[in-house]
Amino acid sequence: MDFQLSDDQRALRSGMRDLLDAVFDRDRMRAAVERGGTLDRSLWRELGAAGFFALRLPEEAGGVGLGLPEAVLLFEEAGRTLLPGPLVATHLAAGLVKGAAEGEAVVTAVDGDLPVAHLAEADAVLVGADALVGEQLRAFVAAARPVRSMDPLTPLHRTGAAGVGAGPAGARAVAGPAGARAATERTTAHAERIRFEAALLTAAEQLGSAARTTETAVQHAGDREQFGSPIGSFQAVKHLCADMLARTEPARAAVYAAAVTGDPVEIAAAKLLADEAAVRNARDCLQIHGGMGFTWEADVHLHLKRAWLRSAARLGGAAAEELLAAGLGAARPYPGSSAAPGRGAPEAGGGG
Repeated sequence: MDFQLSDDQRALRSGMRDLLDAVFDRDRMRAAVERGGTLDRSLWRELGAAGFFALRLPEEAGGVGLGLPEAVLLFEEAGRTLLPGPLVATHLAAGLVKGAAEGEAVVTAVDGDLPVAHLAEADAVLVGADALVGEQLRAFVAAARPVRSMDPLTPLHRTGAAGVGAGPAGARAVAGPAGARAATERTTAHAERIRFEAALLTAAEQLGSAARTTETAVQHAGDREQFGSPIGSFQAVKHLCADMLARTEPARAAVYAAAVTGDPVEIAAAKLLADEAAVRNARDCLQIHGGMGFTWEADVHLHLKRAWLRSAARLGGAAAEELLAAGLGAARPYPGSSAAPGRGAPEAGGGG
């Protein structure tokens, strides 16, 4: 089986990179930082016109008709550029919330008891498989309060979301307990699918950030000179750059594989690897930049802050680890392995 990107997938990724270079270069990113992460609606509509949000909608529904592997490529590019906004939620809401597919609507999402991003600008809020709009949305926003965000591109609000969305709407529309139970099961399954897809797309953003900080570190190590030589010639710096690459590429393989299979356990593993790569690469990139890496003018700290936020969201560390451990525990041992039935472990000291 060939897991290399197809020519069409490479063209899709290249096209999105070119688009983001044109509509969200460093100057626009810095302008977004200065205005506190307030969304640029014209940029949102440009993304919609490019098919970013409608990528996986069927063509007959006005979408592009592609799949999760292609979506991962686009979100990886978004992560490289620190593109702000509730991209994952709006993408998942395409076809559910009017205007989401076209970029006319901004949709954010509730993620457990975590603060909600970009709530003040949202036209809808995803809660599981349902969306809050109209009066429900206004009441939800009114009950929220802004909290300080470590990422200047991601404004946050604390909400009382525990009771929101309790009881799927679909179940109330079906007469009889059997119909309600079936509708509830369908809605729960749909909500779980959305949850894992959101985690995978977030992992793709983390992957893009990890790749970008690796490239930034290598470039700086080649340009910056100390004691008459590029700092990249020093062994300690070489090791840091090599470690960054060694974290990024396994994360890439895991994210791409999970996009093909859609398996929840593989998605959990991909999220863990991508989170680690994004956070640790940003820290190593900052280390390579030295004192200037801590300054407001450098972009490295923005990658680190965004990586911290994403790592806590959508299958954060503990949740992903529990899911992965449960999946590994359920796996059947290979025949002939030491864990297979009827074969005991070798005694201590019996090496050979």
